[in-house]
Amino acid sequence: MLEATSVDRVPTIDPIASERWTHWNHTETPWLHEEIGRRMEDRLQWIRLQPKTWVDWAPVNGGLQTHAAVRARYPKANCLAVETSELRLQKTKVVLTNPWWKLWQRQAVSVSTLAAGLPQPEVADMVWANMALHTAAAPQSLLQAWHSLLATDGFLMFSSLGPDTLRELQTIYQQLGWGEPSHAFTDMHDWGDMLIQAGFAEPVMDMERITLTYATPTDLLKDLRLLGRNLHHQRYQNLRGRAWKQALENALLALAKPDQAGRLVLTVEVIYGHALKPLPKVRMAEQSSVTLAQMKTLLGQTKGNTPLE
Repeated sequence: MLEATSVDRVPTIDPIASERWTHWNHTETPWLHEEIGRRMEDRLQWIRLQPKTWVDWAPVNGGLQTHAAVRARYPKANCLAVETSELRLQKTKVVLTNPWWKLWQRQAVSVSTLAAGLPQPEVADMVWANMALHTAAAPQSLLQAWHSLLATDGFLMFSSLGPDTLRELQTIYQQLGWGEPSHAFTDMHDWGDMLIQAGFAEPVMDMERITLTYATPTDLLKDLRLLGRNLHHQRYQNLRGRAWKQALENALLALAKPDQAGRLVLTVEVIYGHALKPLPKVRMAEQSSVTLAQMKTLLGQTKGNTPLE
């Protein structure tokens, strides 16, 4: 399990709701996660580092098709898949573990769950985390956990939702006095700062907006249920009635746009991030502590390049 301080908490996220959603036993990947994963995987063509081992964080939520695309890009790299619930762990084992007739691909996949604790430190050259960060109540702790899994010079690839996501729905909720439809999503500049605080270097952030269109309010709400839940700590705590649902569907009809053939429009802002785990800086002190792997890396540097602080 990941431990977090109160300072690490996202102010608008209910940590209990976040924990429940993390361990929710849904076993299907939302189609939008697969599409975002496809776009994130395409960004790997610009990275020269070739990982020998990589971690796929919550692959069922992040996308099993995306996982296959990353494995195809790195056919000789072994993978550790880390799941967040027991049911999804079982699906991951069935879908991702190589059958015997594919051993010629020279890659192996092992699976683990957060209930068993984090994998050993510095186990991977890449951590791949698609659409996992924006629902975390303690994102700084999660970034630090990913940092601990990386070997020196390894890199993190992640995606998350940005603050413009569901802006049309936010307007409807405010007009009707219903509070917020979701917790607040973090800006990409803040993610960059948090990466630095977690020990990463050279963060590269970019953003794009995706316009989703729907034929009916029913189709739109069905998609939203697959994508997540309202984790806001001030969300409505009781059950909504049929009258409220009808009022919501009527209000959603206002999202129809003539330039979209009368379809309902919803905006999704997607943030992509990439950062390196740099060589550890060793402070000059009477007693310093580094891992064995870090020491080997330090000893492999020339004297002039050894980072001392």
